[in-house]
Amino acid sequence: MADNRYYATGKRKTSVARCWLVPGGSGKIVVNKNDVDKYFCRETDIMLLRQPLVLTETGAQFDVMATVVGGGTSGQAGAVRHGIARALLEFNPELRTALKRAGFLTRDPRKKERKKYGQKGARASFQFSKR
Repeated sequence: MADNRYYATGKRKTSVARCWLVPGGSGKIVVNKNDVDKYFCRETDIMLLRQPLVLTETGAQFDVMATVVGGGTSGQAGAVRHGIARALLEFNPELRTALKRAGFLTRDPRKKERKKYGQKGARASFQFSKR
């Protein structure tokens, strides 16, 4: 059973997802031992992580198991999507062009910008007073 699974790691913002694709499944997605509908509240997050499976039309072929740590729900959904896309590549390297064209294999590099000293935030500064 262990050699019959496809594994990949996905990342987004500060979230890291470990994803396993189990062939011969019914299309069930489990995230952190919870059903995907139970774990992610927003429908857009669920739609986001299903995109690679929908694009390659392999949704019904696999059961997806994922463990995610760090970040918020949006970053975690993006990390799972990245992990699923990479795991699909392990399954079939011919899917690379479709996944690459859709942008699912590219790790989204955007992160929160750090707060600067002497300022209120990353870009926002304290209100300036002449007098």
